[in-house]
Amino acid sequence: MARRRLNAVHPISDAFSARRTSSRPVRDFDFLCFCSCAGRFGWLIYEHTFEGDDTPSLVRPSIVMEMAPMCERLAELRDAMGRYAAAFDASLLSGEQAGVAVIEAAAIERMAATVKGLAAARAADGGAWKRAGERSPAHHLARSTGTSVGQASETIATARRLGKLPAVDAAARAGSLSAQQAAAVADAAAVDASAADRLLAKAATSSLAELREECARTKAAALPDPEARRAKIHDERFLRTWGDAEGGWNLRMRDNPEVGAAIMAALLPIRDRLFRTARSEGRSEPSEAYAADALAQAVCAPASRPARSGAKTIVRIDLPALLRGRVIEGEVCEIAGFGPVAVSAVRELLDSGDPFLAAVVTDGEAVVGVAHLGRRATAKQQTALEWLYPTCAAEGCSASTWLETDHRVDWAASHMTVLDLLDRLCPHHHDLKSLDGWRLVEGRGKRAFVRPDDPRHPRHGDAPASAA
Repeated sequence: MARRRLNAVHPISDAFSARRTSSRPVRDFDFLCFCSCAGRFGWLIYEHTFEGDDTPSLVRPSIVMEMAPMCERLAELRDAMGRYAAAFDASLLSGEQAGVAVIEAAAIERMAATVKGLAAARAADGGAWKRAGERSPAHHLARSTGTSVGQASETIATARRLGKLPAVDAAARAGSLSAQQAAAVADAAAVDASAADRLLAKAATSSLAELREECARTKAAALPDPEARRAKIHDERFLRTWGDAEGGWNLRMRDNPEVGAAIMAALLPIRDRLFRTARSEGRSEPSEAYAADALAQAVCAPASRPARSGAKTIVRIDLPALLRGRVIEGEVCEIAGFGPVAVSAVRELLDSGDPFLAAVVTDGEAVVGVAHLGRRATAKQQTALEWLYPTCAAEGCSASTWLETDHRVDWAASHMTVLDLLDRLCPHHHDLKSLDGWRLVEGRGKRAFVRPDDPRHPRHGDAPASAA
């Protein structure tokens, strides 16, 4: 009997319906590519063989659709990257070449993270997590990729936001943003889309901590009711603990910024005392280690806690906002190092009578430009300086501990201390300035920290070169 062939073309969505209802199910393998691509609609082409009047039987399916080549290219990229990684020998590279390799590898890593996030969001929409018996899409992704549920949840949320933020989406796909940067920028730009370009520029020059702080400011400025935000954060506050794979104990807490500022103000004197003791004994550990010891001591041995001294909580608020009881567009109400807060939080801090609380009121007594004949900044200048520089003034540095006040013009030459000519630098950048001639570019606040041969270096302009 003659054999005849029939090519039948169906949308993939229809093919899956047929798969569910047909008495002749299509094999899972035939749909592997579609499943791995998380379900973009395309076309499935069947090649059937008929013998007489028999029911057609499936001989060979082929998939022609928009996403199939993407899956194939991903597999090819993975194979190629695997071969490259297996043969990679960093010892054959010069120092400069190794630096280039780091940059290129980081870009690849960022692009791959974006693709993973977009695919994960689509897979979540497809309900794969339910079929796998997981509690949520985030739990499913965390199990599949070996990450935490929190990281997985952030990955999916970021991918969903990217679809509505073209500029951020393009930057993420180009490898210009790390997963953490993309999450911060997308979260803030979802509230204020007009800030996307500014935040992307910030991401290119700032540390992750600085970027997150700017994103927090952007969200706070865009949200219409800071008091409602404060109440919401309070309602959602938590303190969680868990054990990690190495047997360590971990703690994470979330609350309003003013609560965090109060806790850290209590811990910092203990941390600093522990640091001084360790240094006198010839021991050196990271600041985070002393902070952990400080928390344990404050909670478990409060009787041994030293009297509070030196740890200052600095609030900046525009006077009209303080008098009005709320901020309007363009006004500021923040705790240095902790971000925007509600006016009610500042009022509560002021009412507490805390002697270690300092308030910088924009329309209050002016401190910018005040000079005196001593080497050290006055208390008012120091407060303004700590507000202006909660972290190291060098762009991209988020160090906030043991910052050193730096005179742009050597005090031995000027014999005066002018706020406009003071900066705060971490020990590392202060040493670069004092020993190797690096400088901050002209201006105030966070800015670039450049080598002596950089054309932006103050020695190439009218400003005097400073000394430590």
